[in-house]
Amino acid sequence: MKVKAYDISLGERTCIMGVLNITPDSFSDGGKYLDKEKAVQRAMEMARGGADIIDIGGESSRPGAVSISAAEEIERVIPVVEALIGKIEVPISVDTRKSEVAKEALSKGASFINDITALRADGDMAKVIADFDAGCILMHMKGDPENMQDAPHYDDVIGEISAYLAESIKLAEDSGIDPGKIIIDPGIGFGKTLEHNLLILKNLERFKELDKPIMVGTSRKSFIGKLTGKEADERIFGTAASIAAAILNGADIVRVHDVPQMREVSTIADSVKRAG
Repeated sequence: MKVKAYDISLGERTCIMGVLNITPDSFSDGGKYLDKEKAVQRAMEMARGGADIIDIGGESSRPGAVSISAAEEIERVIPVVEALIGKIEVPISVDTRKSEVAKEALSKGASFINDITALRADGDMAKVIADFDAGCILMHMKGDPENMQDAPHYDDVIGEISAYLAESIKLAEDSGIDPGKIIIDPGIGFGKTLEHNLLILKNLERFKELDKPIMVGTSRKSFIGKLTGKEADERIFGTAASIAAAILNGADIVRVHDVPQMREVSTIADSVKRAG
């Protein structure tokens, strides 16, 4: 996948996206990187540790999170994007559902927009991404962060997520987004129960029918805590197991907090998957 000046070798090995939350309230690292210098150092550390993409978010999307204004999100994210351009040799993604934020980030040098609403929340988002010839990540979410975990129900979880993502792919392509720069994410933990999350991981291969690279984000999420009894900052082994399962079942990109450790996991899982 060629995006801006970056050539991302999808298919040769699993790509690692490093998570950088510039928020006071994200579920696992809220408040740690609100300071610009700490955020920049963290991004550089993840790039050195093996991240292929750095994903910067200025608005929490944890269950129950309340939306903030575009102005506040821009104030958090853009100085970090500006500071990182030229300092790291991997592309920057910005995790936002607001076209104003996306436009500002892409104009400052970001290469991807990671939209948890798959272009549904902001009618101008697709055009902004197309105008900058950027990459985009389309994620499935049932509801929004404020209510997504209020008893989510599916008659066919894989089929319904696939249909939703297919509609967003069509919206993206009809809006002029390069079909070769679209990534899909089934949205582990976004309007899903424990059982839904496990079914998604088990059946990832079915999303290959959409003919787009698949990204999976399980890192430190609550379903791991439900299975292991561990708090968010103690879920590294559970995360590692889920990342290995995702890779073996078809993930092309994994979105993680613990980059060096998950790089090791992906190296082993990739070797097993490609053996013979």
